[in-house]
Parts: sequence; structure tokens; C-alpha cells
Amino acid sequence: MTGRRRARADERAQRVNTAAELLGAGMPVVQASRALADRYGLSERQARRYVERAHQLGPVPVPVPTVVFTVKLPADLARRVRATAAARGQPISTLVTRALAFFLDHADPDARR
Repeated sequence: MTGRRRARADERAQRVNTAAELLGAGMPVVQASRALADRYGLSERQARRYVERAHQLGPVPVPVPTVVFTVKLPADLARRVRATAAARGQPISTLVTRALAFFLDHADPDARR
């Protein structure tokens, strides 16, 4: 093993977007792959994967960094959150993020900063 780590989601998105820019500027796929490999220190094979994804999808949104945020909830509310997330087939973090964002956006407009 080379000791290299996997790219984070934001790094992958940035590489796809860079590849999309290179392709959008008219650069051929082979040349774009080499440029991407040089810019990010990737193998040409991996760079080619990013270029192919960019060719298929175009630019992609770059995910916002997240942090761990621990709160204590009443047991019944925690059960409801878990059950609702499972019923919707989404992670608990996604459900809570959307619920909190909605609440904060609508509860007190003066609290938004």
C-alpha cells in the first residue's frame, strides 16, 4: 500500500469540476487527463476517471464541510427521529439537518446571521 488516502467528497467534486472546465475549454480527453494528473498529483488512470465523470455529468456541486455536533434528546424524540429517517430511507444527519435548517429559517428571521 502506498499510504495514500482516499479523496474527500469535496476534493472529488473539485477534481470533476476542474476536468469539466478543461473539457469545456476544448481540451481533448487525453490532454485533460494528463493536466488533471499533474495538477492534483494523480495517476493518469485516476485522472481519466474524473475526466470521464465530468464528460458524463458536467460540473457537480461541491459538498459543504460538516462537523460532529452532539446533543441530548429525550428518548422518545430520538426514537421518532430514527424511525422517520429509516422510513424515508435517509441518514439521520440528513433528516436533522433539513429540520433544523427549516426551523431556523422560519422560526426567528432576526436570528439568521
